[in-house]
Amino acid sequence: MKVFITGGAGFVGSHVVDRLIGENEIVVYDNLSSGERSFIQKHEGSKNFTFIEGDLIDRPLLEKSIKGSDAVYHFAANPDIRYGIEYTDTDLTQGTIATYNVLEAMRLADVKKIIFSSSSVVYGEPHQFPTSEDYGPMLPISLYGASKLACEGLITSFSHTFGITSWIFRFANIIGKRQTHGLLVDLIAKLDKNKTVLPVLGDGLQEKSYLYIDDCIDGILYAVGHANESMNVYNLSAGDQISVSEIVSIFAKKYTEMTHSQFEISYENKSRGWQGDVVKVKLDAAKINSLGWSARYSSKRAIEKTVEDLLGGA
Repeated sequence: MKVFITGGAGFVGSHVVDRLIGENEIVVYDNLSSGERSFIQKHEGSKNFTFIEGDLIDRPLLEKSIKGSDAVYHFAANPDIRYGIEYTDTDLTQGTIATYNVLEAMRLADVKKIIFSSSSVVYGEPHQFPTSEDYGPMLPISLYGASKLACEGLITSFSHTFGITSWIFRFANIIGKRQTHGLLVDLIAKLDKNKTVLPVLGDGLQEKSYLYIDDCIDGILYAVGHANESMNVYNLSAGDQISVSEIVSIFAKKYTEMTHSQFEISYENKSRGWQGDVVKVKLDAAKINSLGWSARYSSKRAIEKTVEDLLGGA
């Protein structure tokens, strides 16, 4: 099978490449704006691997590159929600318009399968916890969330109109090896600048769902192999949550053990870390659990493993 992966040099996308390349022909399409060529370097030179440095806004290149594909894993997007606050067309361009271009290229090339990385942020600030896939109305509070919801709408409409089978995954916070953004990456960067004070966005009481990268890839591939409706929408989560203060505590303990340094942790006097930050997230994983898949690692264990990944050690 020929698999076309947008954002295949990124955090999640590169792990998908690792898992699929053994039995498939892989084409990675990435503009390297946030992805890293080093993440996929070990596959370059393989007879069943092709890398195309291209932007999804480049319609002629995209349409040429996608021809002959059997399935599209569409993981390219702006990974930094806060960046979209300063540059307000970022998620529109890199998210919504890029997704339309992918779908239109699929239509023209008669590609009939798409797997899409959506996010828990499409729910906005829900009143139901844990939050299930049929929750509504969905009122995202960030431009990133609005774009992801718009992308879901484009995918469902193309699916129904042109006979495309779709799998949409609403991710918890995905963490682990090769992670380039997020709370733990921010904490390390802050201590690199100032080893005496560790400032943390928000008051530490924010609670969110996390999922380790290996579980994420397992869940995606399991659902693609076992769910075959024309439209398949799943939360991808361990089904629990963990507070920011607990995450910071886990990180600080490991960092101190490794570096023998001491620092003060400073929280802000506000509940929201930044505009668009959803304070409480707890995704309901019952639907994908009923399909036969469940995460191996809790949110807490995913944090512990990721701290080990990012800092090194056993």
